[in-house]
Amino acid sequence: MAALPTIVVLISGSGSNLQALIDATQSGALKAKIINVISNRKAAYGLERAAQAGIPTQTFSLKQFRDAGKTRVDFDIHVATAIQALRPDLVVLAGWMHILSPEFLSHFPGENVINLHPALPGQFDGAHAIERAFEAFQQGKITHTGVMVHKVIADVDRGQVILQREIPILKTDKLEDLEARIHSVEHEIIVEGAQAFLNALQK
Repeated sequence: MAALPTIVVLISGSGSNLQALIDATQSGALKAKIINVISNRKAAYGLERAAQAGIPTQTFSLKQFRDAGKTRVDFDIHVATAIQALRPDLVVLAGWMHILSPEFLSHFPGENVINLHPALPGQFDGAHAIERAFEAFQQGKITHTGVMVHKVIADVDRGQVILQREIPILKTDKLEDLEARIHSVEHEIIVEGAQAFLNALQK
């Protein structure tokens, strides 16, 4: 039996998207093995989720690098080297709150780093995408938003789209309602996007 493709997941927070990936690998919906979870925050609850699933974890602190007189790029190169040593087939950014530099991406010429972003291509790049979409809806500029999984390039949230899904915004929505709807779709699309990437890899 052929070995399953391997995934390294990068997180910064609660890790609910990581949990979706863990659940999918355990059920067989995602035909892959998560071999490591990396966080840039020591208190990230996602590290607990990984530990409960028996997945090794690593934590790297940008603050520690800066306190030692090193740069953001030094940090990125260190993280990239740690991931490279694991030789994963795919690196998934699942709520990784740190924009990666070209120096990080140069370690992955196979373009096997993907990101989950709560917006459609070309809309609301970068941080606070859900809040900005909700505000645009209230101003009558949009009727829906969405979620996408895309390859990571230096131009933030502009990489090749692997999967996208539109999400309606309802007149009765509060921001929390929209956030909940988006997060439920994120949990599906991050799994589907990872599998779609791995399927393309195996062709």
